[in-house]
Amino acid sequence: MSETTMNEDLLEHEERKSLESREFGFWVYLMTDAIIFALLFASYVVLSKNSAAGPTSKDVFDLSHTAGETALLLFSSLTFGLATIAMSLGQTGRVVQWLFVTLALGLGFLAMEMIEFSGMIGQGAGPETSGFLSAFFTLVGTHGLHVAFGVIGICVMIGQVLVKGLTIPVRSRLFRLGLFWHFLDIVWIGIFSVVYLPGVM
Repeated sequence: MSETTMNEDLLEHEERKSLESREFGFWVYLMTDAIIFALLFASYVVLSKNSAAGPTSKDVFDLSHTAGETALLLFSSLTFGLATIAMSLGQTGRVVQWLFVTLALGLGFLAMEMIEFSGMIGQGAGPETSGFLSAFFTLVGTHGLHVAFGVIGICVMIGQVLVKGLTIPVRSRLFRLGLFWHFLDIVWIGIFSVVYLPGVM
């Protein structure tokens, strides 16, 4: 084995170790994010009945609108999974296609959420109205902010896949972004189950 080949193998080994460390660090980040959301959920549960004689959840929640948001996010998780499968098969074009579909679904979710928020504020149900609405906007808004960062991440990954191809570092970044996106899907299911469904019953 030549010295050049040995050096290349050593560099690749070091790169893989570095990427494994980053992936572990990302799992730690997701755990801390889960704690933040757990605290926001707990705050919402405590404050959900404190409407201060203002609008209640039955007055402001539209379950059909929320079901549309949920469908968009669930489908976006599926399409990101398909992008991951395409990545494992080395299909660069398919990865980019599925990422574009995921991006469109994520943007659709954010647009629906903005429509919901603006409609509630227009009805006089802004975050300053009551403890219930403050907790609602904080929890759902924090999730929406995460989705917005995820959308930016998808745009960056589309660019990297197109420019660099499916290199080992690009695959690692796409894997981590996938973890983040699926995590947001799980959090939204929690929001739908803890916030919206009990709120209209």
